[in-house]
Order: sequence, then C-alpha cells, then structure tokens
Amino acid sequence: QVPLVESGGGLVQAGGSLRLSCAASGPTTSYYTMGWFRQAPGKEREFVGAINASGAGTFYADSVKGRFTISRDNAKNTAYLQMNSLKAEDTAVYYCVASQFYGRRNGAGYPYWGQGTQVTVSS
Repeated sequence: QVPLVESGGGLVQAGGSLRLSCAASGPTTSYYTMGWFRQAPGKEREFVGAINASGAGTFYADSVKGRFTISRDNAKNTAYLQMNSLKAEDTAVYYCVASQFYGRRNGAGYPYWGQGTQVTVSS
C-alpha cells in the first residue's frame, strides 16, 4: 500500500494559479512514479500528468501542457502539481496517483490513489 493524501485545492479565478501537494507514506515511495488525474462532474476521468521516480522525467496531457508542471521532493515524499493560467474547464476533483511503472496514461496503470481534492476555477 502507498497511502496518498492530496492538499491545496480550492477556489481560484480564471487566469490564476494553484499548487496541489500529494504526501505519500511508506518506505519505498521514492521509487514510484507519481501522477495526477482529474474528474469533472459528468465527465470521464482524465489523465493530467506524471513524474518518474527520480523527478527527471515528466509527461502531460495535451490539455494542460505548458500550463501545469509536476515536480517532486523525495526527501519529503511529496509530489506537486503547479497549475498556472487556470481555465474554467480545469474545474474538477484532482487525484494523486502512484505506480511502479512510468509512462502510463490510463487509470488502470496506477494502483494507488488519493482521496481527491476539489479545484474550482471561476470565470
């Protein structure tokens, strides 16, 4: 098990920024790929992006590329999602995920999920 706890969600105006955090626990979490998914009301779950265990590799969904940045601090067992230039369509519950594998964009590729944090962007 890799318990994950997200924080940092909230309400922000369009064009603004928000940073989400994901605290992981467990002795081997620094070896895991960590990522983010989101789900808006009435929509399917969507991959946002992920970062490999060392932090040297990242990849993103086209919808957020250039606006969102994922980073991690393995000393703190924490991953971050920096969201800039937010749009109303970014409104969703954001979930932190973890996997032993890198490069996966489908939810089934991530066995560990946090409880989610709400991000609301007002237009």
